[in-house]
Amino acid sequence: QTLFRLFSQRMDSTMVEIDGSVMEGGGQILRVSAALSAISGSPVRIIKVRAGRSSPGLRPQHLSGLQLVSDLCSGTLQGACIGSTEVSLTPGRIQSGKHTADTVCYRGIVCLLLQASLPCSLFAERVSELCLKGGTNAEFAPHIDYTVKVFKPMVERFGVHFDCDIKMRGFYPRGGGEVVVRVNPVKQLHPVVLTDRGNITKIHGRAFVAGVLPFKLAKDMSTAAVKTIRKEIKDLYVNIQPLQEKENAYGNGTGIIIIAESSTGCLFAGSALGKKGVYADKVGIEAAEMLLRNIRHNGCVDEFLQDQMIIFMALANGTSRIRTGAVTLHTQTAIHIAEQLTQAKFTITKCDDELSSDSTYEIHCEGSGAVNQNL
Repeated sequence: QTLFRLFSQRMDSTMVEIDGSVMEGGGQILRVSAALSAISGSPVRIIKVRAGRSSPGLRPQHLSGLQLVSDLCSGTLQGACIGSTEVSLTPGRIQSGKHTADTVCYRGIVCLLLQASLPCSLFAERVSELCLKGGTNAEFAPHIDYTVKVFKPMVERFGVHFDCDIKMRGFYPRGGGEVVVRVNPVKQLHPVVLTDRGNITKIHGRAFVAGVLPFKLAKDMSTAAVKTIRKEIKDLYVNIQPLQEKENAYGNGTGIIIIAESSTGCLFAGSALGKKGVYADKVGIEAAEMLLRNIRHNGCVDEFLQDQMIIFMALANGTSRIRTGAVTLHTQTAIHIAEQLTQAKFTITKCDDELSSDSTYEIHCEGSGAVNQNL
């Protein structure tokens, strides 16, 4: 008992405490904290979890993500229950193999589960297979199409390699989707320099309907989006394919994603989901305007990729520099957590940009050079 008390006191003294109410104050703090705890081996305690939200504490989505990370790193969770405002993770050794997170009954969002689990899986000894169940296309989170078409190729620049197999699409509010992700381990991540966007050379996308909803909705979204983009960008062919999801979709849903590619390989996107009572053309216009907003500045990432790059910059072995539009609160929060849990150091400077009326910024990071001790 004396030895156990001494061990507990030692673990508690090295535990990093994170305030879960600061800045963005939501699930992102949990995801980044848990992932970096697993990779660094440092225990973490998150207090005041989502304290400023209308329903404070852990929600089922957050709990599923924490349990997945804990499973990946053979860790121990304390305070991991719905509504808890304090939770701690004591990580062990990161394990490869098959791991499942099933949030079907809670309509959890697959891409948020991946945000927490992908970085951990990179530091396993062998290939990891993540079976993630829940919503693939939902509000307030990246769509699975964004993860595959934008996030994946951009994060591969760090040396990250994973395959994403969409077994079933699931839509809000029913969920029911399933995605299988196979992640290859790395010894170390490479630093990335993204400071030259170049010119936009290609715009394409997909507008889809699933379930019993009529195909005309997809065509209306596509047509409205193309018209909106052509008002501002007249010299490019815009190809947005209307599609009917038949076999691999659970429930009814509509949505659209539009992707812009640049001459230097940068990727940007705008997306929207159909809602009851909202005309399909309004959904298409919303996605188009989102895309246009993200390519008016001369940055190299859009507002949604910006914060997702921070954890990889923090872990990389060397100096990364990424040019962005206005720095989002999510990005500032990710930097705040990364600097507490790694040796990475970030600076943000405003760029002198004569090519755009919108301000751009450079995020500079001296990475911590995390090493996969399992390889």
